[in-house]
Amino acid sequence: MRELRWRRRATPGRETFEGASTVAEIEHAPFRSGVLSGDAGKLMTAILFDTYDAAVQRLRAMGEYVPRLVMRLVMGWEFFEAGLEKLRGENWFAGIQGDFPFPFNYIPASVSWTMATWFELVGAIALWLGLATRFFAFSLLFLTFVATAAVHWPDMWEMWSELLKGYAISDQGHGNYKLPLLFVVMLLPLIFNGPGKLSLDHIVATWFGADTWPQPNNDLYA
Repeated sequence: MRELRWRRRATPGRETFEGASTVAEIEHAPFRSGVLSGDAGKLMTAILFDTYDAAVQRLRAMGEYVPRLVMRLVMGWEFFEAGLEKLRGENWFAGIQGDFPFPFNYIPASVSWTMATWFELVGAIALWLGLATRFFAFSLLFLTFVATAAVHWPDMWEMWSELLKGYAISDQGHGNYKLPLLFVVMLLPLIFNGPGKLSLDHIVATWFGADTWPQPNNDLYA
């Protein structure tokens, strides 16, 4: 019968058994003198930490597929819906031309309307497909900043309490930047981490042998 002995891991307070390949072997290990201390607490701690590690490893593996796919689908739908509404509707940018930040306040309203419409439509489809994801996510983020400054940001505020009143979906006279802020929160992971493995970007990178997950470089440029 194989003997199982305590082995302390690098992480303080975490131990396991040498010679055990499965949790079942640990659970049925003989509690003989000199083999196991008989400390049930240590045994349960080892089992719990091993179970937790196994769960985290699988969550991290699925994290390469599920979370960013969900963000892409949601953001794609939101921007596609906004672009389709502009495509079918009337241009109302002329009424807020002066509210756009520089230099967009000097661009004709018809040009701004066309740019916003097609960036939203094409960007939404690109997010769904996971194609040129970082470029289109950044483009839509920039578009969101411009829209927030022109439409959703409060006209006047002097105190934080007044600014916080604008954290709302509907405008009650204090702005309504809640939805654009949520868009920013969901676009940033796509810019920094990419579209995930369920994307055309990943397929193309794999096809050409490119590094799909390069090591981070924390230099001054970063």
